[in-house]
Amino acid sequence: MTDYAGADYARDAAAVQEATDRLLTAVAALDEASLTRPSELPGWTRGHVLAHLARNADAMVNLLTWARTGEETPMYPDAETRDADIRRDADRPLAVHLDDLRTSATRFDAAVAALPPERLPYEVTPRGGVREPAAGLPLRRLTEVELHHVDLGVGRTVTDLPATFVESLLTVLIGTRFAGRPDIPPLRLATGPGEADVRHTGRPAAPGESPVTVTGSPAALLGWLTGRTDGAGLSCPDGPLPLLPALG
Repeated sequence: MTDYAGADYARDAAAVQEATDRLLTAVAALDEASLTRPSELPGWTRGHVLAHLARNADAMVNLLTWARTGEETPMYPDAETRDADIRRDADRPLAVHLDDLRTSATRFDAAVAALPPERLPYEVTPRGGVREPAAGLPLRRLTEVELHHVDLGVGRTVTDLPATFVESLLTVLIGTRFAGRPDIPPLRLATGPGEADVRHTGRPAAPGESPVTVTGSPAALLGWLTGRTDGAGLSCPDGPLPLLPALG
């Protein structure tokens, strides 16, 4: 089970609403032709990204319902249905995308508000199979909205992400999602000159092995760890930056 350190249910829920408003403003400024252009995600147009964001909101509602009722409600029926729904909805007109984004966001907000505080520790299983408490679901949704806004390729970059969100997601990635993974080398991640600015993740170092030191701003580290940048703005005195697995 992942403890989802760095999450704050009420704070993250409010941040989701703010991030969604920014996303809707950016999408409303697009034209129909721009939706068929490639996004920053290989194989996906901007329409694919928007379709995924709407269906992900509903998937999060499923998990919040599971946490509230105790009745297992998976995010998606299966991977094939998830992918088919995205393909189906990708080519819709801009107005339909906007309406779907708004109404699915409203459903998510209602499900967040309906979860009693005593159910926050209840564990559900998001896509990926790792059980975690419902308290982390708003941060999961915030991650989707913020990172996929960047993926649209409409001018927003990782350097524009709110500092609180950057720190929260770094805490999750470094402390839980990447920690101990055998496919990630031992990493020493530094955001400043002191040891208080250093965090470790990846697999444990073997005897005599030193961790790979990577230094940079929190936003630059987040961009690299999430695959949104190639590591621009980071320094790695031990050699080239290690290759990381896709965040998923």
